[in-house]
Amino acid sequence: MKKIIFFLLVSSLSFAQIDRVEPPFWWSGMNLSSVQIMFYGKNIAQYDVSVSNSLVIENIKKTENPNYVFVTINTKNSPVQDIVFSFKSKNKVAFTKNYSIKERRENSKFRKSYDSSDMIYLIMSDRFANGNPNNDSSTLTVEKADRATPGGRHGGDIEGIIKNLDYLKELGVTAVWPTPICEDNDKAYSYHGYGQSDVYKIDPRYGTNEDYVRMSAELHKRGMKNIMDYVTNHWGAQHWMIKDLPTYDWLHQFPGYAQTNYHMTTQFDSNASKEDAKMCMDGWFVKSMPDLNQSNPLVLNYLTQNAIWWIEYADLDGFRVDTYSYNDKEGISKWTKAITDEYPYFNIVGEVWMHSQAQMSYWQKDSKIGAIQNFNSNLPSVMDFTLHDALSAVFNENESSWDKGMIKVYDNFTNDFLYPNPNSLLIFAENHDTQRFNEIYKNDFKKYQMAMTLIATVRGIPQLYYGSEIGMAGNKDKLGDADIRKDFPGGWNDENNAFTNSGRTETQKKYFDFTSKLFTWRKNKSVIHNGKTTHYLPENNVYTYFRYNDSESVMIVINNSNEKHKIQINHFKENIQNFKSGKDVVTGKIFDLKNDIEIEGKSVLILELN
Repeated sequence: MKKIIFFLLVSSLSFAQIDRVEPPFWWSGMNLSSVQIMFYGKNIAQYDVSVSNSLVIENIKKTENPNYVFVTINTKNSPVQDIVFSFKSKNKVAFTKNYSIKERRENSKFRKSYDSSDMIYLIMSDRFANGNPNNDSSTLTVEKADRATPGGRHGGDIEGIIKNLDYLKELGVTAVWPTPICEDNDKAYSYHGYGQSDVYKIDPRYGTNEDYVRMSAELHKRGMKNIMDYVTNHWGAQHWMIKDLPTYDWLHQFPGYAQTNYHMTTQFDSNASKEDAKMCMDGWFVKSMPDLNQSNPLVLNYLTQNAIWWIEYADLDGFRVDTYSYNDKEGISKWTKAITDEYPYFNIVGEVWMHSQAQMSYWQKDSKIGAIQNFNSNLPSVMDFTLHDALSAVFNENESSWDKGMIKVYDNFTNDFLYPNPNSLLIFAENHDTQRFNEIYKNDFKKYQMAMTLIATVRGIPQLYYGSEIGMAGNKDKLGDADIRKDFPGGWNDENNAFTNSGRTETQKKYFDFTSKLFTWRKNKSVIHNGKTTHYLPENNVYTYFRYNDSESVMIVINNSNEKHKIQINHFKENIQNFKSGKDVVTGKIFDLKNDIEIEGKSVLILELN
């Protein structure tokens, strides 16, 4: 009877003592073989820890908070197995915890990531499609579904993405980037997902961890890739760990909140004050998003392991990293290197929202500008915000001048020499934080054609924001972020179902058909993916450039003026060479290259040369 009572006591204690284990499991054969496991529970630090099966505990770290203990084990030569951690008090086992070392997917280390052969589709996860109405609200999270409120939860979910993958494939999409889908338990405006409250758990209003793994598998079945939107700079104020910090310096404290000054130039400005540099990097992005301290080794290790865990667990193909340049720059460079050391071909694009090519190039891997200060971000890709800036204005500039019209686009590419790898830049006309392209240009289809032609044919990795392809607009300036993140028509069994050809309006069809034709053509065009570029100074607001390799050449002409213009073929003989004709990708029309070419105002030609 005493043995039964003792067993029940120990079982009860075990249940009460360990509330969380992170990472929840690990894998054999990882480059990161020393894994630091965080055990969390009431006064757990009072116990001594040992592990079974001859595994070696390399380190046990206890902090000022007795509810945490960080145990580092080495799994380098560990077989696939279950091990047992024993927690002892006065040499007696108080409770145990099983832990799994799993088998990796075959060739997991060498997974192919996204690159310039891809077209990325950015999805606002809560606003794309409601595939499972049963999870619109959850007892586990505070904010409930309220589609009538622009900034509320609307019910978009993982199932909605899965159900519309064939739509995306028809559009020419090869990679999907949903906004963050880990749990965000803010009381309001939690739909954007950037204030995460549990980074090992999919938000139940989107689905389950298993649903997310299934989404990856469904993408891969269709030859498409899954890109996770990862946040290293901050968590949400409702994160469970924020409520019981492992260490005071887990966050940047002043004490508590102080806002960033948002001036990222302070991170490399040799004249900047230390105070300004500190406030940019250590200040909080907003009050509801406590700023993580990546210079704390425990924090950095936690974030590194979490990122690698998601790649391995969900079979991911890449990351987009939010507010990359607000992180502790030495810490985030170590985080990035650890991931790319584990996965040599894994691509990571960082959000570096700056308006100078020199400043943006500082943040790309192996930057010569960064090397001046002995800094290497190890970041393969940055977002081409200067091209975005040009695209947001240039198509309303009908007359060319020294600094107006297509010269803005031309000048963007003249600075490509600053980037270690310009072909790895993410290029876009809009995203979930910017004004909608179709709002800026009042749904002028010809201007949309010009912008998409550029995005589809210049160097870099094109990204399309959901709904652009059916003409979706929205006014951020007047109606806020919710208006540029409206529900996709058809995702809620709407009468106007733009996911189907029969359900689209005539305007939606026009936008979709053009976009689909353009990016479907791009899929198999290595000359666009990796070819060289020669561009010519714009004349009369007409910009002409060539993408070419040893076997193919494509001539792109964009007439941004309102007038019809004649293209003097002889001016481009350097690239025309012995080609005789050009077939327009959009219309199929064939042009004889012995003669000059006329192009209508506000129009494009994409000529495959023969």
